Amino acid sequence: MPGLPFKILEQTGQTKMQLLVHSITEAVGNGELKEGDALPSVNQLSAESGFSRDTVFKAYSALKKNGLVESTLAKGYYVAGESYKVFMLLDDFSAFKEQLYNSFRQNLPQTYSVDLLFHHYNREVFQQLIRNSLGRYNSYVVMNIDHDGIDPALEEIDPKKLLILDMGAPLSETVSYIIQNFGESVESCLEKGWHRLKKYDELVLVYDEKETPHPSETVWATQRFCRKHNIRFKTVKRPQSPEIRKGQVWFTIRDADLVEVIKTCRKNDFKPGKDVGVLSYNDTPMKQIVGGGISVISTNFEQMGILAAGFIKNKQKIARVLPTSLILRESL
Repeated sequence: MPGLPFKILEQTGQTKMQLLVHSITEAVGNGELKEGDALPSVNQLSAESGFSRDTVFKAYSALKKNGLVESTLAKGYYVAGESYKVFMLLDDFSAFKEQLYNSFRQNLPQTYSVDLLFHHYNREVFQQLIRNSLGRYNSYVVMNIDHDGIDPALEEIDPKKLLILDMGAPLSETVSYIIQNFGESVESCLEKGWHRLKKYDELVLVYDEKETPHPSETVWATQRFCRKHNIRFKTVKRPQSPEIRKGQVWFTIRDADLVEVIKTCRKNDFKPGKDVGVLSYNDTPMKQIVGGGISVISTNFEQMGILAAGFIKNKQKIARVLPTSLILRESL
């Protein structure tokens, strides 16, 4: 718009207040507005944009709350400083997600701020958090809520600013992603551990389709491996004491189920790695030491954090499927 030091962008699905916040945030992020630059007064911006004074005032208040804009009686409204805001939405909090976040944060400039939120696999919460964030951030890093597709709420984000993490490869070639392979890679890891797995006569995967937020590809991959090597295979929703016996290997995805398996082994005086095999998904520092070490199938979440930070800093498209590794310890 003429007379304004920034462009008011067109963005569907936003209120006028969100549109102003988005436009000014973008102008700061791309260098159009710099630290100390004066912003139009409420009256001027209202007249130039056609938005009400109340809308402009609310937009400036939101920008001040986010630390992007300051105001004084002498200077009016002005850009507070170099502030690049990142929206990071993870599924839940866990030890390996902490590794991911710490790696991500450590590889970003200190001037970048990161708002970290969690959706806990609640689709309504996921969609609400996404929509509330629109126009307020320069970049979006989101752990998708499922593996089969991209939630429609994500389509409201500029694809050049969006990075999908962990699961769910986007259909659009313009959206960046850093994800895992939950099928063939798992089967490959099991093959690499065959020299230890072959002494067990049954593999039990703890998996509840409704309660385990993990792609079902892992179930089919494990089943294929067992069929190929003539090992009995079954899934159970929860580890139960009578079901755990010598000669089995228990494969857990949730850490809570791993704890129950270890507790049951101790109760029955079963030694992991000798009487009962124990395999877990996703490595954590604790799994490296518990019971002499828990064998895991895992991707490198520190690397995921480093690559995600690179996407934010370089603003270049990335499409990576991270390798999944088998780490053998005493529990197998």
